Amino acid sequence: MSTTWITRAETRADIPAIREINLAAFGTEAEADLVDALRADADAWIEGLSVVSTDGNGRPVGHALLTRCHIGDIPALCLAPCAVRPESQRSGAGSAAVAAALKAAQDMGEHYVVVLGHPAYYPRFGFTRASAHGIGLSIDVPDEALMALTLDAAHPLPGGTVRYAAPFGI
Repeated sequence: MSTTWITRAETRADIPAIREINLAAFGTEAEADLVDALRADADAWIEGLSVVSTDGNGRPVGHALLTRCHIGDIPALCLAPCAVRPESQRSGAGSAAVAAALKAAQDMGEHYVVVLGHPAYYPRFGFTRASAHGIGLSIDVPDEALMALTLDAAHPLPGGTVRYAAPFGI
């Protein structure tokens, strides 16, 4: 059975549900606390780039967040965290939220997105290995886990070291 997910930018009323999604998906408070810290960081938070996917009753079950980062000195976005309630995982709820967040960023005129995540999942959205574009981190991570995407073919990915927002701690 296929589900069509409704996606939309988070509202203030969604904040508790987003926290619950992250707690349930990750089993710790770390990602839920990160979302709260990013929401409070005026340098990181971009209104409209925290996206939920909702079930047939309008209840948020998936969440994807894009916040400001930099590749070298060039503004970019960081996709993290992404989470789905365990009972809705592998249903397309996460993919719907990620695709909607990327579309919203593109519509806002953003050009670049980086993600540190599962190398088998994110290429479906167009992400490729960041190191192939000269993009790296200041910490050691598996090369295949750091990926990047340009939202506009007229703006090729720049090289440089990714600088995350302060709440990431890296």
